[in-house]
Parts: sequence; structure tokens; C-alpha cells
Amino acid sequence: MAPQQPSLDYVSGTIENENVKVPSIEEKQVNNMFANAASATAKEHKMTLLEGIKLYPKAIGWSILISSCCAMEGYDVSLVGNFYAFEPFNRKYGVLGSDGTYQVPARWQSGLSNGAQCGQILGLILNGLCTERYGYRPVLMVCLVWLMAVITIFFCAPNIQTLLAAEILAGIPWGVFQSIAINYASEVCPIPLRGYLTCYANFCWGWGQLIGIGVIRSMFNRDDQWAYRIPYGVQWVWPPIILIGVIFAPESPWWLVRQNRLEDAKRSLIRLTSAKRNPDFDVDETIDMIRHTTELEKEITSGASYWDCFKGIDLRRTEIVCAIWAIQNLSGNTFSNYSTYFFKQAGLDGTIAYDFAMGQYGINMAGTFGAWALMALGLGRRKLLLLGLVGLSISLFVMGFIGLVPDSQRHAASLATGTMMLVWAVNYQLSVGTIAYSLVGEISSRRLAIKTVALGRAAYNVVAIINNVLTPYMINPTAWNWGNYAGFFWGGSCLLCLVYAYFRVPEPAGRTFAELDILFERRIPARKFATTDVNAFDMTLKHRFGGGKDGAAHVEEKEPQSA
Repeated sequence: MAPQQPSLDYVSGTIENENVKVPSIEEKQVNNMFANAASATAKEHKMTLLEGIKLYPKAIGWSILISSCCAMEGYDVSLVGNFYAFEPFNRKYGVLGSDGTYQVPARWQSGLSNGAQCGQILGLILNGLCTERYGYRPVLMVCLVWLMAVITIFFCAPNIQTLLAAEILAGIPWGVFQSIAINYASEVCPIPLRGYLTCYANFCWGWGQLIGIGVIRSMFNRDDQWAYRIPYGVQWVWPPIILIGVIFAPESPWWLVRQNRLEDAKRSLIRLTSAKRNPDFDVDETIDMIRHTTELEKEITSGASYWDCFKGIDLRRTEIVCAIWAIQNLSGNTFSNYSTYFFKQAGLDGTIAYDFAMGQYGINMAGTFGAWALMALGLGRRKLLLLGLVGLSISLFVMGFIGLVPDSQRHAASLATGTMMLVWAVNYQLSVGTIAYSLVGEISSRRLAIKTVALGRAAYNVVAIINNVLTPYMINPTAWNWGNYAGFFWGGSCLLCLVYAYFRVPEPAGRTFAELDILFERRIPARKFATTDVNAFDMTLKHRFGGGKDGAAHVEEKEPQSA
């Protein structure tokens, strides 16, 4: 293997009676690295979406493959909630009620739903420890093999206790997939593609759910054990296919640079691009841009452990990432999943209610493309998030007011509520549901990205567990029986999320990771991120890496732009 290039390590020294940090390698070589990094940054800023697609077609393909892991979680989520309407499933895992029918007890329903969430939290924390040490590919391969074994437990489970164990064990790799898909996508593509590829993970979630409910619907005519065994067995389809792809996938060049494996990083970058057909693309320039960002983060961050996510400037980034993930569940996501329940109340029994649910999952997928279109039209991530929260609040309050309809009009009210939930789903997928994936992937620093996204997704799962407990009580006639009035609760929660997002969530679109590092280091308010000009290459080496009085780089506010 070719000798590794030296990293940008600095030692203290004295020049002209002034204490400064002196480069430990030749100044000319360092200046060359800065020039390359500045050139690569300028090229990314000028790159159009079409140019990015032409230059990074293989990165797009590999990112799509790895993001497909998220579909497996979406598939299981649709199974868990809909199996409770299956008589064969209830006969196997439920108990005989006083009315002569079998039902899975509520405590076990809650346990199965939350068991996977608990497993995911464990998987997310393990991912933050393992992926940065061993790399994206090895961790993914282990998780896919692990999942294939756990699917056997689902398929052969003799009782509901075994099903719960399977949900917890399967949640571990699902948690890993959630974090890795976003971070890998954000690291293998340039600025023009970053928002689209990170958001694609949401599309995968949608098609996993759609296939899941489609398989369940196709089992309605069965009355034997295969009505639930076949849907569980279908889960074996994905892991082997994705595993073969991951074996041949290139490692993230950002991770390789962080490991000081520069030659491997260059080879990986060449595999991700069509560099041979693009004479303007310079692999060395791009690698130097990654080195520049990596060394900058070493200077301005405390370290690379979980504890460092809560120190210094990374505390703000961790808080925002956790809040963005939590907002997905605090904006009425759990409530909207009860559209099938309201359609059944309106008299749409049998497969009709499931047809509407399939339509809702189809909306989830189409919404991702809609969000892409809005981003292509120039709407930033922050603006899409804020506009989406406004629309979601209105939809939820409308659902609440529908609850004021007299009981004589209950059929029409239930139908209207189910329809409004579909409207909510459209709004959600055009904004909060999709754009969150891009925001968390961009706001995190590269050095702590895996851990920060893991912590954020863990926050998502904690809120989901709370919601999974509260929402059935709100809806169930034998509990709190809020019915439509739950819309007021979630509408109020959504408004609080809107206030938070306005003051705390910044606009990362069009920024390199180094520029985002500088904006956070200078503590620029979220509302001024889009109007603040950043030049990471106009300071001397002393000020740039010396951690001097003036900080890491020059930042000045632009004149406000018209909307």
C-alpha cells in the first residue's frame, strides 16, 4: 500500500516572541491542501443538480441500496398494527374473551409495539459506538445476518412472549439502519444531491409499509396459520439481496479520512463517481476538502465520544437533531395512524378500510417526491419545516372541531376525520416527515454525525413509546374516549413544535459541512443561517487552526434577500 499522507497535526511553538501554533509539516504542502479544499468547495457550490447526477451516479445507486434497509422496519410496523384484526393471528396469540372471540390483550399489543422501539434505542446506541470504529459496511453486514436469524423467530414463534423477544431483537438492526442510511447518504454525495438522497430513506419507509399492508390484505381469504406466517416469512426477501450489495459497496470516504486512510478514501471516491468522464473533477481536491473539514472539527469540537455530543458547540447541534426527530411524533403522527379506525367507524369494514390505509402509505411515498420538487424549486429545509407545521396544526384542529358534530351525524364525522387524516398525511410527507431526514444529516458535525443522529433517533423512539401508550387511551371508547378531541391535543403540540423550529432550526441547504461547522462555532442564530456569508479559506493558518481570538473563520452577514 502506498504510504499514507501525513495528517494536519500542529504543535506549539514561538515565532517573533508570540505564542502561536506552527504547522508540523511544510507550509507549502499545507497551503496546497487549503487551495485544493477551496477549489473543491467552489466547484460544489457551482454544481447544478443535473451535474451532480452525472458526476455521482454510482453514489446515488449505492445510497439507494443502503437506504432500502429502512423498508424492513416500515414493513414490520405495518404488520404489528394490522395483525390484531386477523382472526388466525388472534387465535394463536390471543386469549378467549367473554364474547367468544379471541383477542390479543391490550398490554401485549402495547408490548409488541414498544418492544421494537426499545430494541431500536439499543441498536442506535451500539451503532454510534461500532460504526465509527469499524466502518459502515461491516456493521451493516453483521446487522443483516442478525436480522435473517431473528426473522426465523418471528416465523416459528410458539407464543406471544417469543414474538415480543423477536420484536426487541429485530429492533437492534432496525435502529442501526435508521442512522447509517442517513449518514452514508450525506457523506457520499455533493451538496446538490445531499437533500434528495438523505430524504430517500423516508420513501423506503413508505414502500416498506405499503408492501406490508398489501401482503396482509392478500391474506384476508386465509383462515389458517399461514395467514400470519407468510407475511412474517416475506421479511426474508430483503436481507440477502441487500447484503450482497453491501459486500461490494464502497466505504464512505469521509469515514476513511477520519481513520487517516487517505489512499483508500481516494479509491472509494473514484468508485462513487464517474471521474474518468469528468475531466474537471479532481479526486485530490475533494479529499483535501474532506481533510480540511475533518481537521477543522478536531479544532473546534471537544472530542468524538457520546459525551462530547453534549459539550461546547455540539450541544446545540445535538439538541436540534433530537428535537427534529421528536417533532415527527409530536406533530400528530401517531394519531394519523388511526385513519383505518375512523373509516371503520364510518362503516367501511373489511378490506375497504385497508384500501384507504394503502392509499395513505402510497401518499407517504409520493410525498417524498413532492418534497424533492419543492426543494428543486428553491424552498429551503427550514421553510418547508415551518410551512408544514403550520399546515399540520390546522389539519389537527379541524379534526378536533369535527368532534363537535352531533351524534346523529357520527357516520359523516368519522368519514370526514379519516379523510382529514389523509390530508394530514399529504402535508406531513411534503414537509416534516421527509425533510427531517435531510436536516438531521446536515446539521450534525461529521466527526459526531453517527452518534448525534443515533441520539436523535433514540429521542424519536422514546417519544414514540410515550405516544403508543397515550394515543390508544385517547381514542378508545372504554378509556378516555376523546375521539376527535385528541386533535386539539396534537394540534397544540404541533404549535409548540412550530415555535421551537422558528427559533432553533437553521437552514443548512447549500452549505458545505465546513461552512456549517463555522456557523455553529460562531453561534449564528438559526434565523440568520441563510443570510450569513461564510468563507472558510480567507484566514491565515494561524487564525484558521490556531484557535486564536478571532475563532476559526471569517463570517459576515449578507444583506437580507427578498423572498
